[in-house]
Amino acid sequence: MVFISAVPGFAARMHDRIVAVVNSEVITLSEVLDEIQPDLDRIREQFQGEERQRRLQLAHHIGLTRMIERKLQLQQAKTKGVEVADAEVRLSLAEMKKQGEKVDESNPRYLQAVKEQLILMRVVEREVRSGITVGDTEMRRYFKEHESRFALPEEYTLSQILIRPRSFETPEETRARAEKVLAALKAGGKFEELALQYSDGENSTRGGLLGLVRQGELHPPIERALASMKPGETTDAIETPEGFHIIRVEERKPRQFRPFEAVKAEIQNLVYAQKNEDFYQSWIADLKNKAYIEIKF
Repeated sequence: MVFISAVPGFAARMHDRIVAVVNSEVITLSEVLDEIQPDLDRIREQFQGEERQRRLQLAHHIGLTRMIERKLQLQQAKTKGVEVADAEVRLSLAEMKKQGEKVDESNPRYLQAVKEQLILMRVVEREVRSGITVGDTEMRRYFKEHESRFALPEEYTLSQILIRPRSFETPEETRARAEKVLAALKAGGKFEELALQYSDGENSTRGGLLGLVRQGELHPPIERALASMKPGETTDAIETPEGFHIIRVEERKPRQFRPFEAVKAEIQNLVYAQKNEDFYQSWIADLKNKAYIEIKF
């Protein structure tokens, strides 16, 4: 159960005090501030006025909530006899060093934080993850409901004439050069020859051939233009930060829907991750419902 009580002078943070009671343990204001100090520094640097104040209050709320949930989990670990030996902490520190992380082995608070993190991982593994299974029926249902998610993107074989802006010309002049090339194409000019003559792209010596490109890899204006085009068709001059593009579709391959067996392992991971999150949130909610929690504002 969660109780909220008002404490006069909450805004005045000059003196430490208790801001929450979690069963038989307390959380102090200084502990919350230590927890969220990096967030507070970032907010004060990036925001001003009412938005800064709103974000600071939100950071306090999120930080306190996180600390309450951590205390509940550590209390549950103690109840269930979940422990971590000092040797395991040392092993974890050694692994952190291997990964290039900075460790402070002389700081008791730091060592305690590492130990608590290992305890949290162990109790969550025992109380949440160990009970999660993912069956074939679940995976097939997920695949059916999200089949488009596992489709391979549409692929194009494209050729391009790219007209880049020159340092001495205006955007209108760059566009005019692109329109001149486009007019030559419409008059019967060969794409390959015009690409070789005018394109500023690296592929100009290959007649502008870009090769195989997947949907989503191109600039959005080009993607939109290609959406309704057929092989053999050429776009108008399309402006992007690179310049003006004239694109010809050589070939397009519609997106491929992969069979269940090809994506089974991926689906298993997705379903497991979702169930893990659902089970974890349910477990936390249950711990809160069974606990005495008083938040002092």
